[in-house]
Amino acid sequence: MLQEIYEQPQAILETVRQNVDADVIFPNALQPIENALFAFKKIIIAASGSSRHAGLAGEIIMEDLAGVAVDVEYSSEYCYRSTHAAADPIVVVITQSGETADTIMAQREALNRGAKTVAISNVPDSTISRESSAALHTRAGVEKAIPATKSFTAQLTLLYLLALFLARKRGRMTSEVTRAHLRDLFLIPEQLEGALDEWNKQAAACATKLQAARAFLYLGRGVHYAIAREGALKLKEISYVQAEGFPAGELRHGPNALVDDKLPIVALATRDETDPDSILRYQKTLGVLEYVKGRGAKPLAIAVEGDAEISRFASDVIFVPKAPELLLPILEVVPLQLFAYHFAVLNGADVDNPRNLVKAVTTE
Repeated sequence: MLQEIYEQPQAILETVRQNVDADVIFPNALQPIENALFAFKKIIIAASGSSRHAGLAGEIIMEDLAGVAVDVEYSSEYCYRSTHAAADPIVVVITQSGETADTIMAQREALNRGAKTVAISNVPDSTISRESSAALHTRAGVEKAIPATKSFTAQLTLLYLLALFLARKRGRMTSEVTRAHLRDLFLIPEQLEGALDEWNKQAAACATKLQAARAFLYLGRGVHYAIAREGALKLKEISYVQAEGFPAGELRHGPNALVDDKLPIVALATRDETDPDSILRYQKTLGVLEYVKGRGAKPLAIAVEGDAEISRFASDVIFVPKAPELLLPILEVVPLQLFAYHFAVLNGADVDNPRNLVKAVTTE
C-alpha cells in the first residue's frame, strides 16, 4: 500500500499523457457516442466504494466546469431505481478492476434502458470496458494492495479530464482556458512528488498521537466532502475502527452529539485563494472547527500552504500545495491515505489484505 501511495505522481502523469494528445482530450475514445454527447440531458454516475467517492467529486467537477447535471448512484442500487424519466442520460460507470459485479450489472441495465454508457476502469480488456458504449482508462498500473490509492487519484484525474472535455464540447470553455486547466493538472504530479516524504512523516506522527482512538469523524464541504468520505473509508477498511465522512455543515444536525475530547475529527480545510466560493466554504469550515474545539475536540486539519489562520482552530495541520479548488482533492486525499496506513500499521493490521475484503467484488 505504501509503495502504491508513492506511485501516485506517475499514475496521474500517465493517465493525463495517455488521454491527452497535445491539447486534445480523448482524441478518439468517445467517438462511438458522438451523437449522444450532443443530445444528453444529464449524466448518471454508478459506482461502488472508493470509485463512488471519485464519482461524488466528479459530480461537482463536471457541474462546475461543464454545466452538466450529474447524479451519483450506488451501483448496487441503480438497477432497482426508477427509469431515467425522459432524462436521456449518459451513464458513466466507474470501477478499478472493470469486473465489479454490481457495476457491470448497472451498466447492463443502463444499456437495456437505451442509455449510452462510458466505462472508466484501470484494465482496458475488462468486462465493463468491452460491454460499454465507450471506454476511458486510467493508467495507474497494477494495484496489488486491496485499498484503492493510486487508482483513486487516477480516477479523479480522468473525471477532471472528462469535465474539461464536456466543457469544451458544450462551448462553455475556450481552447485557451482548457489549456490553462491542463497546465494546472500537469503540475499536480510534481507537487505530489515534492510533498510525499514530509506528509509521510507528519501522518505517522499524527497516527501515533491518535493510536488509541476507536472512532473518527471526517468533515469536508463541497468537492471536499467526497474526500472526507474516502478518508474515512480508508481508515475503516484497513484499521477496523469506525470512521464516518460528513459534510461539515451537517455536523450540528446530529453528529455533534458525538463530539468530545475522545473523538478525533479530521477536517478538510483547504482553500483556493482565487475562488470566492472556495474562500467562503473555508471560512464556514473554520467556524465548525471553532465549534468542535470549544467542546473539547482536537481537530486534525488538511490545509493549504501559507494558511496562517488554521493553527488557531486545529491541534495538528498537514499542509498541501496551493492548487485550484477542483484539483485540491487529488492533493488532499494523499495525506489521508498515509494517515490511514500508519494508524493501521500501529494497530497491527495487515493493510495490504484487510480481513473480509477482496480487490474486486465479483459477486452481488
